[in-house]
Amino acid sequence: MDLNWLLPLAGFALVTCGTPGPNNMLLTSAGAAQGFRRTIPLLVGVVAGINLMILATALGLGVVFEKVPLLHDGLRLIGSVYLLWLAWKVATASGPAEGNRSLIPPHQGAMLQLLNPKAWMMALSAISGFTLAGEAYWPSAVWVIAIFFITGLYTGAFWVLFGAQVRQIIRTARGWRRFNLGMGLATAACVAMIWI
Repeated sequence: MDLNWLLPLAGFALVTCGTPGPNNMLLTSAGAAQGFRRTIPLLVGVVAGINLMILATALGLGVVFEKVPLLHDGLRLIGSVYLLWLAWKVATASGPAEGNRSLIPPHQGAMLQLLNPKAWMMALSAISGFTLAGEAYWPSAVWVIAIFFITGLYTGAFWVLFGAQVRQIIRTARGWRRFNLGMGLATAACVAMIWI
């Protein structure tokens, strides 16, 4: 593939995957509560959800959102409720997870993507903006998915690592309550991004 095509795609993936948002707030909270290694399954779930959306869009599901705007509105409503539920779960969590208990299971990380209208817009933009026409469509779509998979893993790992570092700093139950409340509020604030 042409470098003039790959570099903008990589930049788009970096900006959309790496900047603060619901996914990265969730990964930071999980990293703080569970540590880096125990949050890897959640990270993989989040990245898998994003890539499933991109694949579904490449297969033509994006056209459905364009033709049925009411579906998009319903998705925004359901996604907002789900995101607020996750924010509540984060805000009311205790300190670091003990044993094998996890804050949020990997399938919920994937499900968050499927209910996130902003993530759908990212998938639509990635496929419509970075796939090539004709016989090059599927090879370019595979490149889009691969770039987003790799970028999602390393940017998500950064946020998990950030949370794991917070885990080393906070030493009191009161500190954990404040951190979890702050992360829950930041996650809930992401609902506003869905409606803007």
